[in-house]
Amino acid sequence: MRKEDLNLSLIVSCQPVPDGAMDEAVFVAGFARAALAAGARALRIESSAYVAAVRSAVDAPIIGIVKRDLDDSPVRITPFIADVEALADAGADIIAFDATDRPRPATIEALLAAIKARGLLSMADCSCLDDAKRALAAGADFVGSTMSGYVGGPEPVEPDIALIAAMRRLTPYVIAEGRIRTPQQAADAVRAGACAVVVGSAITRTEHVTSWFHDAVSTAFSQRDAATLAIDIGGTKILAALVRGVRVLAEATIATSREAGPDDWLAAIAEQAKHWSGRYERVGIAVTGLIDEGRWSALNPATLAIPDGYALVAQASKLFGKPAFAVNDAQAAAWGEHRFGAGGNEDTVFLTISTGIGGGVVINGSPLLGLAGHFGQLRSPTLGEAPLEDVASGRWMAAEAARSGHQAEAPEIFEHARNGAAWAQTIVAQSALRVALLCRDIQMMFAPKRIVIGGGIGLASGYLDAISAHIVALPPHLAPHLVAASLGPRAGIIGAADLASRNG
Repeated sequence: MRKEDLNLSLIVSCQPVPDGAMDEAVFVAGFARAALAAGARALRIESSAYVAAVRSAVDAPIIGIVKRDLDDSPVRITPFIADVEALADAGADIIAFDATDRPRPATIEALLAAIKARGLLSMADCSCLDDAKRALAAGADFVGSTMSGYVGGPEPVEPDIALIAAMRRLTPYVIAEGRIRTPQQAADAVRAGACAVVVGSAITRTEHVTSWFHDAVSTAFSQRDAATLAIDIGGTKILAALVRGVRVLAEATIATSREAGPDDWLAAIAEQAKHWSGRYERVGIAVTGLIDEGRWSALNPATLAIPDGYALVAQASKLFGKPAFAVNDAQAAAWGEHRFGAGGNEDTVFLTISTGIGGGVVINGSPLLGLAGHFGQLRSPTLGEAPLEDVASGRWMAAEAARSGHQAEAPEIFEHARNGAAWAQTIVAQSALRVALLCRDIQMMFAPKRIVIGGGIGLASGYLDAISAHIVALPPHLAPHLVAASLGPRAGIIGAADLASRNG
């Protein structure tokens, strides 16, 4: 065969676990046939016996190797000239060998001479760029990244994409091999310049693949079954709860002492949660404001004044003695509604209209964190004069009522509106119009499948209908799909708990 015949190839390494359940010729040949049927163009086979068995079953190119554990050399892959001869006799088209710079029974030059004498191609299994340079200088046809990470030190987890790219600058005949376990990693190797990609354990070693899934599933089960101490710190109250999945096992509410501060709030929660000691493995915290790398800052101090850059995650981890994760409260609620509530696991934007206005965005199954979703801080609706929440939230509604001569908080305003008070109906209508315009803008920005409306104002009787009335005339392809939040005041703690379990 020619070197060019291996270009643009997926190569499947059919090497069973030694002495494992699949370590028989019939299984190796079966793996080979299945791989070729699914699109592989070549195979990598260990031992002359298995090369012969596979050669009798398929016509595809075979890279043959022999593995040996030697007392006097660390070289394991095709260390002897006799191994080259046996693989050639068995029907290999390419013979691969360890090309590392270590003590060896036969020199690289001698191995290459034996391979060329049989009219076969050669593959040098390299650990570094210097190995590749020496092998190419000696006449190797292909160089592979096979030995990267296996010549000392802890074994890496990821494939050595950087080595593949570096070898490609030496030769176009680079074969990517070693720890390529996902389609994305294989594609990354191609983008780095490999002419062919070898995948082995991820396809043909049932024991290895099963262990990967077992580890992942076991971890997920342990995380799901372990409770989380979930905390939601808001402008008026603090909710602490033990959460497992979507179930709230226990909860307690503490009034937010606005004149205190984060240290005192956390201390009050710790005191309240003392009797839950030993029942949770992590802490998830949802807060009003901005979380940036575990630090908490206020975006609108009128909602809750917080020292800028407060080390919330570090302080909570220290106080509770467990790993902590923090997220904006509306982002946490967005995730909770997406995963377990009205979001239905679709692309979701969550809006909470309450004392202030917050939001969260979940796109392609991932929450957008940091500043994303802080819709209450938008200033374009007021031409830059104030945040949107200052002209639409519950706090604004109470201030508007006072200006019209009525001392009333938002719940009372809604009651007056339902009873026909024009001043109250005007306030509710103005807030609903501004939120409706926000929903139209959100639809144009993110095109979510659903906009979930929550919060004390958002879920007040008649408010969602008032918003919907302003978008009903839009054509279907432009109109946002508005739904009421279904998790209620627990959305934040449920979302924070689930995010903490995923980031722990």
